[in-house]
Amino acid sequence: MSSDVMAIQTAEVAADRPWLQTLHEWVTTVDHKRLGVLYIAFALLFLVIGGIEATIIRIQLMRPHSDFVSPQVFNRMFTMHGTTMIFFVVMPILFGFANYLVPLMIGARDMAFPRLNAFSFWLTALGGFLLYFSFVGGSGLYGAGNAPDVGWWAYAPLTSRAFSVGHSTDYWTIAVLVSGFGSIGTAINIIATILSMRCPGMTLSRMPLLAWLTLVMSGLVLISISPLSAAQIMLLVDRYLGGHFFDTQAGGSATLWMHFFWIFGHPEVYILVIPAFAFASEIIPVFSRKPIFGYPVMVAATICIAFIGMSVWAHHMFTIGMDSNANTFFVLTTMAIAVPTGIKIFNWLGTMWGGKIQFKTPMLFCVAFLFQFLIAGLTGIMLGAAPFLVGEILELDEELVTLPNIFYNLAERLAARVVVAKRYARTMNLPLISPIVIYSHDVQVSRATAQFRQ
Repeated sequence: MSSDVMAIQTAEVAADRPWLQTLHEWVTTVDHKRLGVLYIAFALLFLVIGGIEATIIRIQLMRPHSDFVSPQVFNRMFTMHGTTMIFFVVMPILFGFANYLVPLMIGARDMAFPRLNAFSFWLTALGGFLLYFSFVGGSGLYGAGNAPDVGWWAYAPLTSRAFSVGHSTDYWTIAVLVSGFGSIGTAINIIATILSMRCPGMTLSRMPLLAWLTLVMSGLVLISISPLSAAQIMLLVDRYLGGHFFDTQAGGSATLWMHFFWIFGHPEVYILVIPAFAFASEIIPVFSRKPIFGYPVMVAATICIAFIGMSVWAHHMFTIGMDSNANTFFVLTTMAIAVPTGIKIFNWLGTMWGGKIQFKTPMLFCVAFLFQFLIAGLTGIMLGAAPFLVGEILELDEELVTLPNIFYNLAERLAARVVVAKRYARTMNLPLISPIVIYSHDVQVSRATAQFRQ
């Protein structure tokens, strides 16, 4: 029986089921494919919401002295947009691809902990719904406030009870904390799956690059989300239990919050773009008709990016008055991280060199990505220019230098890679959700299994 006939019969059976039964199956599922679809659907829903907020922001900024929205509403839209896009769009959609693809690529039947997988997804969903419930419940007992308006980085002392009246900041804090627990659970699951459930013969040196890079990304999630979760708990203690972690009037430190946040914030950039690198590393070899150039070097470069990426966070904080030794260290690490990222560019070019390139839509996106990746990297040079940032021009703060670098990198690397993955699926006549399976599963897994049997 052909796969088309089986698909038709499956669709007919599904059509005969009551919709409540189908809904119940999706809500209670522990299947990695369905959870991957749920992650992606959840992310796309919040992408629409975040896009509406971004549109309001851009309309307000179209001309000087615009009164399209009030300053208070603008601050709320800015906070909600940033939080939504980072925590409830980009991370869930990447976890969705990882959930769907990784078990297929390594020959596993499912994730290592299916119930933990489902629990992690619903924690993330709960965090998103809590964040947006702040529009209704954020006014609290004080009759003031609405949605969070402290910026998506929530610098102290803006988050103190004196400057954030009501419960809007509490909704932001709890939402990020709950979604962080979900992200940690998913990361643990992915790491356990890749390390312990590979098919016979698939050693670490034979894994597809997408699985390798997803493993590194999950390790970064464990390391970076934990400090952010700790900071959220400290903030709740400050607001409700009389703590003074970030209260400068009582001996606390507002700078402490900045360190906690950016210890998460900059590795988060690599958490989001390493899976995009993985998509490119799988698509470019397919349309170049040759294996990836320098597989071991690509893996080593990814590990170096993760390692160095954990030591560059304070280039977001050059203007706060750190001493010269600290500034010098973070300048050097900011420049050093360009080395492994440059290696990746040369490896992708080496893969294309001498290959029989098919310039179909996914490959065109990847070729454009190489140029955009280079341009985006150039915007980070200022972050490693000590005379420029830590010398006389201290007025250049995060909004003028660092945020454009982050948004350029995330926009061009991640969004383009997700589009490429979907285009790749259509080009290869694959299901829309599984863009890389034909290469990784049919070639890598089958080859490893055949070598093991021999």
